[in-house]
Amino acid sequence: MALLSARGSWPLLAVASDDLPALTAQLRDAVLLDAMPVLPLPRERVPADPVVSLEPEGIALVIETSGSTASPKRVALSSEALRLSARSVMRELGGHGQWLLALPTHYIAGAQVLVRSIIAGTTPVVLEGGGFDPVAFAAASARLDPAGLRFTSLVPVQLARLVDAAETDPAVAEAMRSYDRILVGGQSAPTGLVERACAMGALVTRTYGSTETAGGCVYDGRPLENVGVRIVDGVVELSGPMLAEEYLGDAELTEAAFTTDAAGNRWYRTGDLGSIDDDDGRLLITGRADDVIISGGVKVVLGEVERAVRAVPGFEHAVVLRVEDLEWGERAAVVAPETDAAAAHDALGILAAATDAAGLTPAARPARLLFVDELPSLDSGKPDLQTLAVLLERDRDRERASASADAESPPPPSRI
Repeated sequence: MALLSARGSWPLLAVASDDLPALTAQLRDAVLLDAMPVLPLPRERVPADPVVSLEPEGIALVIETSGSTASPKRVALSSEALRLSARSVMRELGGHGQWLLALPTHYIAGAQVLVRSIIAGTTPVVLEGGGFDPVAFAAASARLDPAGLRFTSLVPVQLARLVDAAETDPAVAEAMRSYDRILVGGQSAPTGLVERACAMGALVTRTYGSTETAGGCVYDGRPLENVGVRIVDGVVELSGPMLAEEYLGDAELTEAAFTTDAAGNRWYRTGDLGSIDDDDGRLLITGRADDVIISGGVKVVLGEVERAVRAVPGFEHAVVLRVEDLEWGERAAVVAPETDAAAAHDALGILAAATDAAGLTPAARPARLLFVDELPSLDSGKPDLQTLAVLLERDRDRERASASADAESPPPPSRI
């Protein structure tokens, strides 16, 4: 661990995220005793002696965002926000329990497993190993206390691996069913994934939130206790005691992301597009505000395109990104793992039909398709969008260098 000095407050302690005894001990003191705040980092990134200013006081945990599309931001969370978040989650899940830690603790979902365990007075079981393995998950699940409530938090790619393995491995299927709740968040789940898991007897809840909201605070579209949701100019805003205090060292970004209404309530502007269902009041996320492209003068939400594409067999894990287009300005591009179903003849035509069937404008039809052996991902499990964008650009450069097809014909699917 390394000590990061700070002005006018406790120093910020950087701890290797895989040093769970040290991290848990420091986090316990920070959350319960308002002691020195902690910054979990991958071991190779624990610094020697940088200086960080901690204002306002009362910070317990600092988490860096994943940086999937931009430079990481350091999000500062208070001890009160973490305690209240953990207690709201426990009330939603039916009480205290023991957790399986299957996510890195330098991300909010993993850190919150530790916080909830601290509040509950339980010791989490840790899923060891460098990658997520369903057999190892089943073995670790068997070490949980059978007499108490059992929980875990996963990202969609982990749940997908469990569901696929459970079809042929009874031990994995039984492990999934043994949990009183499996939380899934961090990104949108592929179409039908949660339904497949539930059909196997697993109790799965979709969670929505971010590091700035101390993790998931909307469960299956409904806000947790004391959490407010509103839509402003099409963008989802969240309020409640779980909100972060600030982005360390970036007052301008903090002011842009957090606002206070006339009643004195703080709101976090998520950057996600969404709506609230008139019938049941559930929150529906449709995409990212910064993922809206203008294609031929028409606004296209890439999240809506991705949802339509993922409904096509073989494209359940596809990612949709923007690409420049000389004629249209911007178009949607699809990157997907190659499967027999995905590599069907006229795959782009099939995807175009899917977006049409979803009620999207013709401008939303994918213009490019790139197959990869495996989608690059961050260690949080989210797709590595920066790497995917580079792969698309390289594919375009390759195509330009060897182009011989009719310029008016859509490019055939590529493969890397």
